[in-house]
Amino acid sequence: MKHTSLCPRNIIRPISKIAMGLMACCVFSSVGIAQQTKDVTHLSDHLAVHKGPINVGIIRDGDKALLIDCGNERVADVLTDLGITKVEQILFTHHHRDQVCNIGRLATEQTQIGVPATERDLFDNVASYWNNPKNRWHTYNFRPYHLILTEPVRVDTVFDDGASFTWGPAKIDVLATPGHTNGSLSYVVHVDGKRVAFCGDAIYDEGRLWDLYSLQKGPLRGNQRMRDYHGFLGARMELVQSLRRLRETKPDILIPSHGQVMTDPAKAINLLIKRLDLCYDRYVAISALRHYAPEVFAEYACRKNYMSFATKKPAPSCLRHHGTTWALVSQNKAAFVIDYGRSKAVEGIKQLVDQGEIERIEGLWITHYHDDHVDFIPEFQRTFDCPCITVGPVADVVTRPLAWKLPCISPHKARVDRIPAHGESWTWHEFTMTAYHFPGQTFYHAGLLVEGRGLRMFFAGDSFSPTGIDDYCTFNRNWLGKNVGFDRCIRLLEKIKPTYIINCHINDAFEFTAEQYRFMRDNLAQREKLFSQLVPWDHANYGMDGSWVRCDPYEQHTQAGRTVPLDVVVTNHSAQDRIVACRAVLPTRWTQHDNVPHATPNKPSAGSTTWTKTTAPAKADAKMTLKLDIPEHVPPGRYVIPIDVRYGSWNLPQFTEAIIVLQSHNP
Repeated sequence: MKHTSLCPRNIIRPISKIAMGLMACCVFSSVGIAQQTKDVTHLSDHLAVHKGPINVGIIRDGDKALLIDCGNERVADVLTDLGITKVEQILFTHHHRDQVCNIGRLATEQTQIGVPATERDLFDNVASYWNNPKNRWHTYNFRPYHLILTEPVRVDTVFDDGASFTWGPAKIDVLATPGHTNGSLSYVVHVDGKRVAFCGDAIYDEGRLWDLYSLQKGPLRGNQRMRDYHGFLGARMELVQSLRRLRETKPDILIPSHGQVMTDPAKAINLLIKRLDLCYDRYVAISALRHYAPEVFAEYACRKNYMSFATKKPAPSCLRHHGTTWALVSQNKAAFVIDYGRSKAVEGIKQLVDQGEIERIEGLWITHYHDDHVDFIPEFQRTFDCPCITVGPVADVVTRPLAWKLPCISPHKARVDRIPAHGESWTWHEFTMTAYHFPGQTFYHAGLLVEGRGLRMFFAGDSFSPTGIDDYCTFNRNWLGKNVGFDRCIRLLEKIKPTYIINCHINDAFEFTAEQYRFMRDNLAQREKLFSQLVPWDHANYGMDGSWVRCDPYEQHTQAGRTVPLDVVVTNHSAQDRIVACRAVLPTRWTQHDNVPHATPNKPSAGSTTWTKTTAPAKADAKMTLKLDIPEHVPPGRYVIPIDVRYGSWNLPQFTEAIIVLQSHNP
């Protein structure tokens, strides 16, 4: 379905004579893009761009305007300065809330709002997303996942690829450019003899992207698409095709949602495609997925400079394997269990007991929080009453799952009885055990070294396979850098020199050579540099880590009339301290009574808490505590609270969120 026109209606906004005077001083230039007024770049007589957190396209026809995306609350003032009194239409490139959050100051019922056809529900039916448990628990698919609108926006028109329409002096062609999101569109504006492409987040500037985690998408395995969880840079080829389509339109100027105005679009696009290929090549070179799904990387099979496969060996005879569960059996038939994510493991352990191989269960170790490793721990703990042990970061997730938004998380709360320090050892029968924080596959991961009977066994959870590292999901928070993330894990393995590395999904053990360890470390060091070139931040981890700003707790249950604390935790990936500030944007239902009409969504200036500020130390976390006062009149329900963030020079509207579930008062 193609839409060839919108029905314009006027928005009347009062402006002063002074504002009209300012308008006369701000006439758009038709000469290049040389003229700049405050934070507005004038591209031609009828086209300008407001530079804010989001680049907002302004197409002008007298005192009327059509906007492309929304930007921050400053946009309305800029329009007044330009002498624009009527915003007739707003077009959105994609559904992310930083694109949309200022619509309350720009649109009324008369504004025509146009969105990508395939993303309509993510504008006007967002409750269906937030109320769906599949988007909260056991999450293996992430499209959509990030920056979902928290309140609905009315949609008047939807656009498909190939649509074309005119507005005022401009002709606008609609181009599907998926990648950053599945339904992303670009708008190619023909006006004043120029061809200008507003391309959303398909590119940031020459050779760079706003982030990498938005490209998480399941890779093709034959004719089937795997879950998004397995798709690091999985939307890369889709994005490359979109970039090539943009290049083929031969725009004079390319304008992203985040980033810089590009006057040589072909050069900017070509460099980005080249960098994406190089970065993906370095990812494949040591990917654990080469073991599980080699056909995904068939086209890379003949490339050089890839790590050789580690040597496999049978698991020691003291181990039993059931699903993702390992059982270590002592000489006196006691068992120490590692992970418990599947119900069949209970039956497997019971069978070992019935057969006399095991007489008692004496302990449970958790390698990491993923549901296929912890889902049935409550059942295990009811069946076998024994101590549960893991390191602090893992315990924090499994004992309070409501507090976290992470991939593959289980809603089932586990009991942890003991939290050893990193490097702490203890004796269990003939074995010596040593616990480690092991932030590989996910930051919330533990490693366990077991020594005895002449064996040095290391239970690595899912962090390594014989082909390398399990870093195929950015939302797991596996960071780049010396002595963090996988680099830290590899250095630990080099130090303790296990002869058996045990993966929870693989029956055989394996062992890396010194050369393989070196290869992996060198690869990660290359990636830190290459990926940092790919994003505008001063370190790659800002583009890799979708949770570098997060709320703790992510979800809390309470009642109206109460004040709840909410911590905003910021991970500073930079080598320098950073000033950071945040505020909560309150739901419309909290700021207005039922008998008062409300905008969608609410205006940040009217429904936000005050800013809270702190200093985030280099390479460390900083925490700011907000107090949310919930009015008595707010009805029970599930409310999503966006958080505005200022980080150094970056202005990041509604960059993360928390959930407040209001329950009915007890009778």
